[in-house]
Amino acid sequence: MRAIRARWTRSFNLAATAFFLASFGFHANGAGQAASRDLPKLGRGINILGYDGIWEGGRNAPFRLDNLTAIRKAGFSHVRINIFGFKFMGPGNVLDEIVLRRLDAVIEDVLARNLIPIVDEHDTHICQRDVSECGEKLRAFWRQIAERYAGKYPALVFEVLNEPGGQMTSGDWNSLLNECLEIIRRTNPARPVIAAVLNTDDIPVDDLALPADDRNLIVTFHYYAPIRFTHQGAPWSPTFSRIGPLDWGSPDDEAKAAADFGKMNLWAEKEKRPVYLGEFGVYERAPSDSRARYLSFMARSADRLGWSWAYWQFDHDFAAFDSARQAWKPDILRALIPPQR
Repeated sequence: MRAIRARWTRSFNLAATAFFLASFGFHANGAGQAASRDLPKLGRGINILGYDGIWEGGRNAPFRLDNLTAIRKAGFSHVRINIFGFKFMGPGNVLDEIVLRRLDAVIEDVLARNLIPIVDEHDTHICQRDVSECGEKLRAFWRQIAERYAGKYPALVFEVLNEPGGQMTSGDWNSLLNECLEIIRRTNPARPVIAAVLNTDDIPVDDLALPADDRNLIVTFHYYAPIRFTHQGAPWSPTFSRIGPLDWGSPDDEAKAAADFGKMNLWAEKEKRPVYLGEFGVYERAPSDSRARYLSFMARSADRLGWSWAYWQFDHDFAAFDSARQAWKPDILRALIPPQR
């Protein structure tokens, strides 16, 4: 899940937005996507296992591995496996072998369902709070993960870090990201790797520094704007727990999102890099019709641009799936993946 960041709706009208998009190449196929033909097309996905007890051996673990079949049948083509690796490090930042075996099993079950697995290192809060501690642990994580999966699971994708930001500047992140990429490339020279834009309000993609000769990289960002809408009623926040009900879907709302996506697409076309919308979602306290409208707009916008995307998340908060009933929440699933006509 993302660190909370506030965005405020600016006044745009649809005519201005249409001019912006037409003028600056907001194309349906996304030129940035075509530049990396050897990279896998991740397609439509969903985030799984971030707060699940599977890593601790099954306590408080609502996710069932046979839920992967439901994910595939619903029309998703990949899963983003959220793992808080730092939590399972012992002395010397050595990862717990039992947890690694559980990760092996998850990856193999994902592949067995003909889904693409992404291993996403999800220790946002530590990395946003303490850049030095993050760097030490993140380098150790990728050294071990890269060595473990070298030459295995060709479809497996690595994601270096979820939502870098907080105390981490663009310079800090570029330095750490490139160190981790160097570690990964020693043993996984052609592995698809996802690299995040610094997670701040203005989506500072122009500040991202990637090795120019590494064309097996996918660039990701997360989108929850406007935060007051997407997080309204969230009980973990003293601010957002008191907000709502708020609606979304006015021309200005859509224009703001289109402008933000347009900025990202301009960069992708210029740099010829594929884009991955790795998280977007709306908390369950939002009005259901506005929630569905928001999700549909974001998913269809990404589809039109040729971006892959992943909804946040399968179960727990923001859930698309009711674990108690073992059934999809139909309004959310329809918004994400419209029924075939």
